[in-house]
Amino acid sequence: MHPRKKRQGGFFILCLAVALLSGPTTGCAFVNLSLFRAAQPLEEKVIEGQGPGKVLLMDISGVLSYEEEERRGSLKEEINLVARVKEELDKASKDKEVKALILRIHSPGGTVNASDLLYHEIAQYKEKRKVKVVACLLGLATSGGYYVATAADYIIAQPSTLTGSIGTIALKFNVRGLMEKVGVEEESVKSGDKKDMWSPFRPATPEERRIFQKIIDEYQGGFLEVVRAGRRELTETDLTIVADGRVLTGQQALELHLVDQLGYLDDAVKWARDSVGMEQARVVTYYRPGTYVDNIYSRSEGEPRSWLGRSEQGGFFLQGPTPQFMYLWLP
Repeated sequence: MHPRKKRQGGFFILCLAVALLSGPTTGCAFVNLSLFRAAQPLEEKVIEGQGPGKVLLMDISGVLSYEEEERRGSLKEEINLVARVKEELDKASKDKEVKALILRIHSPGGTVNASDLLYHEIAQYKEKRKVKVVACLLGLATSGGYYVATAADYIIAQPSTLTGSIGTIALKFNVRGLMEKVGVEEESVKSGDKKDMWSPFRPATPEERRIFQKIIDEYQGGFLEVVRAGRRELTETDLTIVADGRVLTGQQALELHLVDQLGYLDDAVKWARDSVGMEQARVVTYYRPGTYVDNIYSRSEGEPRSWLGRSEQGGFFLQGPTPQFMYLWLP
């Protein structure tokens, strides 16, 4: 059957079904149906505890981005990480029982913009509500993941955590040699010689590299200022050591004053409760209906299934339509 006739046949069947379900009619009405399920409002789940006061557990996981994660086969509306965190903080702001916040961080970092937005929203919430904030670094909390952690009053890292990677990076592929081999040429008309800076179709000029390095240096300076502000015991010697972008184990991070304690998520829960003087405060999390939440390690709906898989979906951070400046550990 011709593809067009097949499509017309399918529409006729859909139209007939709508007519039968809607009762007698003189014709076929066009019905705007969406197959995507809209995101439901957040609900609260008590994970443990039964005393007065609440400790909110929040996920900062996966690649930090202001973009929705692509999930093939999903019919649910996706909400980007920054928007989800903002939504949770707004909900918590209206609940006077929330006395402390735990940031459960498992992330290699992400874009400079998303990292800074998350830091800003958490710091603003902490200042406005006068709550205590503790960050618990799980398996990976590098670069932008650590940037966000510095908004906390106290940082706990697992002994097996990899953290650090304090630095800024911008990458691109230079595919000119490949294009020459296959006989493809790029042509563009531009208003100025810098308009196509960081183009993958040619090497960057020395001047363009200097321009980009200046941007990188500015972002790096902002990163170091955030670390200085959040880590009062960190010395300039410590900062000089970690500013080269190296990754660190939990123990190494403790020795360089990047974290306050080695421990686990239950230690973060204890610290949060002790900090507000409520030993039996309820540990709660926000979730959307249909999401499985059973304990403090349950993955939230907003947490990407795999940051590595996400980065491979079309070259998330390696090469896009515009340059990506990243607070990201990229081995």
